[in-house]
Amino acid sequence: MTDPANVLPLPTPNAESQAFWDACTDGRLTFARCTACDAVQFPPQKSCTACGGETGEASEASGQGTVFTFTINHRAPGPAFAERAPYVIALIDLAEGPRLMMNVINCAPEDVTIGMPVRICFEPRGDMALPQAEPA
Repeated sequence: MTDPANVLPLPTPNAESQAFWDACTDGRLTFARCTACDAVQFPPQKSCTACGGETGEASEASGQGTVFTFTINHRAPGPAFAERAPYVIALIDLAEGPRLMMNVINCAPEDVTIGMPVRICFEPRGDMALPQAEPA
């Protein structure tokens, strides 16, 4: 039996975010765009934060972005993250405009830099997949 303390956490989708998480599990990163003013909406929501209009269907991101800022976490928040430390938590600016927080993986933490080009990849976790960034 797996010790629950050693299991990486999963997001809890709700009605507004379920389609986003389903797309991630399919290897696609999506965001909403307002049908009235064309503003990008992330995280997914029904109303536009810019004009109050209704957001349209999900748009698929190219998967390209850059590191806006980051921190190297040397201390695991719990047993499940212990073998991952040190790891990078970053704000990633997607080419389409949204800024997302995710880990930068597949490179040494000390090699991550502000402005570094990245591409989005997906980490399988249970029955889901979580978006992560890796050097482009």
